[in-house]
Amino acid sequence: MDNRRKFMAAAVAAAAFLFAGAAGAQEVKHYRFAHDQQLNTGYSVAYDMFSAKLKELSKGTMLVDQYPGAQLGQEPQLLQLVKSGDIEFAIVSSANTATISPQAGVMSLHFLFRNADHLVKALADQQVIDAITAMIDETTQGLHVIATGSQGVRSIYSKKEIHNAGDMKGIKIRVQATATEDAIFPAYGAQTVHMPFGSVYTSLQTGVVDAAENSINVYLVNKHYEVAPVLSMTEHEANNALLFVSDRLWQSLSAEQKAWVKTAAAEVSAKEPAKAFELEKAAATRLKGLGVKIVEDEDKKSFAAVSDPYLDKLAKELGPHAEKIKNLIRAIN
Repeated sequence: MDNRRKFMAAAVAAAAFLFAGAAGAQEVKHYRFAHDQQLNTGYSVAYDMFSAKLKELSKGTMLVDQYPGAQLGQEPQLLQLVKSGDIEFAIVSSANTATISPQAGVMSLHFLFRNADHLVKALADQQVIDAITAMIDETTQGLHVIATGSQGVRSIYSKKEIHNAGDMKGIKIRVQATATEDAIFPAYGAQTVHMPFGSVYTSLQTGVVDAAENSINVYLVNKHYEVAPVLSMTEHEANNALLFVSDRLWQSLSAEQKAWVKTAAAEVSAKEPAKAFELEKAAATRLKGLGVKIVEDEDKKSFAAVSDPYLDKLAKELGPHAEKIKNLIRAIN
């Protein structure tokens, strides 16, 4: 009888141990992280940083899977999918974010950032991040900004050289669909054309547009140099990005899980922009090796002379959030 009691006690203890272990173990969950760029771009760098840190903090219970190259849609579509909760995370340009929150167009103001160092510092500034977060939370629903990112600065590429603002006269240029682009490029004398990023290559090839503009690395990895072999380094605009989380996911997370996501996102804001500029330098070297003509003697003052009056005017017209963000960025030394 004693042996039987000992056996039953041992069995109960073992069952209790197994039950406690099962209860304590957290379920491993996978989440989708989408963007419209290829690998080895600033967007994939942001994914690498975010997913690795979240995996570490969650001890492998929160795993993020990457869907690059517009597999799940172009940026305006990705924003809608995040809003609906069909995608958990997406990194999208601040310019295309203007399709759901027009004041986000402030980040596309030409020469808002003085140089690369100013841009990197501004995107990591907590006051700037908080202002962007508040703008999205107060002007749209279904998603939240958790980090800022960059793909460097944007320059113009076409079949002809651009040396100054006067060379823009009459050019049909594909731009992102923001009020800032549609005001400033025509001021240079250009005609703006909107289209999904995935249509740019063919449109340059067939002459639907004469030019486009983007960062050096995006120009390289998407092979736009094949149909627009001249890259004119106007560096007119920051190629900013915002990392979003769906509200549906956010509301389902525990306080601890939210803290993990925030910490992983902070890693992106702090480190990704500098990495993006490293990619830009490497891309320029690669393009020169491919025979691409890079025009570096730009008269940027001619562009700035046209665009500077628009900084305050457009920010004010966009709204109070835009004006606050512009002022915070310009105040950073």
